[in-house]
Amino acid sequence: MIYRIAAAAALLCVAMPAAAQEEAESEFTVSGSATLVSDYRFRGVSQSDEEMAIQGGVSVSHTSGFYAGTWASSLAGWGTFGGGSIELDLYGGFVYPVAEGVNLDVGVTWYMYPGGADTTDFAEPYVKLSGDVGPASVLVGVAYAPKQEALGNWYNHPDSAIGDKEDNFYIWGDVSSGIPGTPLTLKGHLGYSDGNPGLGPNGTSIAPTGSYLDWMLGADVAVGPLTLGVAYVDSNIDDYGYLGSGFASTKDGSSISGSQVVFSLSAGF
Repeated sequence: MIYRIAAAAALLCVAMPAAAQEEAESEFTVSGSATLVSDYRFRGVSQSDEEMAIQGGVSVSHTSGFYAGTWASSLAGWGTFGGGSIELDLYGGFVYPVAEGVNLDVGVTWYMYPGGADTTDFAEPYVKLSGDVGPASVLVGVAYAPKQEALGNWYNHPDSAIGDKEDNFYIWGDVSSGIPGTPLTLKGHLGYSDGNPGLGPNGTSIAPTGSYLDWMLGADVAVGPLTLGVAYVDSNIDDYGYLGSGFASTKDGSSISGSQVVFSLSAGF
């Protein structure tokens, strides 16, 4: 009898840590994605010289609402972002339910360009509010990058503005809706950016005209574990004529902020 009690106690001691570990693991969710796009557009502007890009990311979220992750994409590497060929984003934040079906997301993204010149990296805090409106999912966001050298007007005043620091404000809205009985999802985006009216050091400015609008209309189709996407992306940056060669594709001289149809193939886990 003593041996049975001892054996049961030993099994309990083994089982308790295992159960505790499973419970701890269940509090965390790991997700990720891999994507191939025909053109990497960031707020209406091509970051890949209107060529294909490979992208991927992974994030970890906790049941408390905290999350952190990283996302990366290949770049053109032809002069923008100090010649860097990779964009690497680190982000973290907290999601809080403010009402039934409505979530408030507060966080910050750190944009990095490994292999590029100095002073190309910058931080951008954001606030997002998301929820469902009828059959549609709606998101409204505001991002503000405080004054940093990466956003400075270096190209405008090369002699006197070295070390200049500028900021950037971006507000946007996203909407998507699945078509009942089909694997099709329709999506749309509208954004407004207001910041420094120059290309920044090595072209890192995210508001190269001072202010502009960007928009997108598209659709996604789920095919098993894959998602096929197509989107029409455009902006009104071309209304400004002083950007010159800094915003010209190396292929044909066309504007990298002009209208473009972008195709994508992605897989998530």
